[in-house]
Amino acid sequence: MDSIALFCTASLLAGGVYWFVFLLGAAERKGKRAVHLSGGSISADKVRDNYKQYSSFFRRPKEIETADKVPAFVDTFYNLVTDIYEWGWGQSFHFSPAMDGKSHRDATRVHEEMAADLLGIRAGDRVLDAGCGVGGPMRAIAKHSGANVVGITINEYQVSRARLHNRKAGLETQCEVVCGNFLEMPFAENSFDGAYSIEATCHAPKLEDVYSEIFRVLKPGSMYVSYEWVTTELYREDDEEHVEVIQGIERGDALPGLRSYSEIAEIARKVGFEVVKEKDLAKPPAGPWWARLKMGRIAYWRNHILVTVLAWLGIAPKGVVDVHEMLFKTADYLSRGGETGIFTPMHMILCRKPES
Repeated sequence: MDSIALFCTASLLAGGVYWFVFLLGAAERKGKRAVHLSGGSISADKVRDNYKQYSSFFRRPKEIETADKVPAFVDTFYNLVTDIYEWGWGQSFHFSPAMDGKSHRDATRVHEEMAADLLGIRAGDRVLDAGCGVGGPMRAIAKHSGANVVGITINEYQVSRARLHNRKAGLETQCEVVCGNFLEMPFAENSFDGAYSIEATCHAPKLEDVYSEIFRVLKPGSMYVSYEWVTTELYREDDEEHVEVIQGIERGDALPGLRSYSEIAEIARKVGFEVVKEKDLAKPPAGPWWARLKMGRIAYWRNHILVTVLAWLGIAPKGVVDVHEMLFKTADYLSRGGETGIFTPMHMILCRKPES
């Protein structure tokens, strides 16, 4: 009897460990399994060193003197975080307002489809996704509109992940992914019927540089919509807590200085766009976009234990633990930014390139 009880106990423990390590965060739902966490294109033995370099570079984002180095460090950031984002968040690296009666996944899809509807794109149109990540929004917009979407990301590892997901979704002929810098895009002038960026242009040292490039590749009369990360009218530079929160967001998300909401339309007009509409999609009656972050605190600790164990076993790079801890701290700053109303990740601006 004792041997049977021991066997049953051991079987239960083994089953629990297997579920915790191999099944937690199923790949079909979240894109990655815990045992496959990596440093993207960075070799496993260099992950911690790259994290330290990144951390020192973005310690004081607004004081960065070498803006030309920002793209390389953004690339490093996404090598460090892409697998963790996919595992813990999903294939769409952005926020969306909480919606009554809808899951996070459904709310995310609605938020993405809204961008397509604002553009008015149709089947057969060629549309640019500026800063596409691993392609979650691209696939949702392609399915919703029937348009052919071309995404660009600075990170080669994200290109490989996006192409893999596109093939799995049967969208490889409708969704194309290019590795490149959206400040210098390898596309011809007047070659797109529409363009969008979802929480991506915040990585540009100067917003006018990326807006100018998008303006260049759009056909005359075409529309561009962007969901921007900005400080709101409630932000006060003389409030120490406000400054701490915003700098925490910048440091943990590879941002070379968050812009104010009041700058966005002015910059769009400066490069030649007509501003059609501007709205903070986080304003009531929208549900709190940060709710998902707060609900995930227990999951974070569970996942952090798992990441630590995997790193100790040599399955995951040791630096992944540091990156995971950084993202948890950043999630707290993001939540505080949302709760106080001083920050929004979805300041929407809809623009048109004039006909002539």
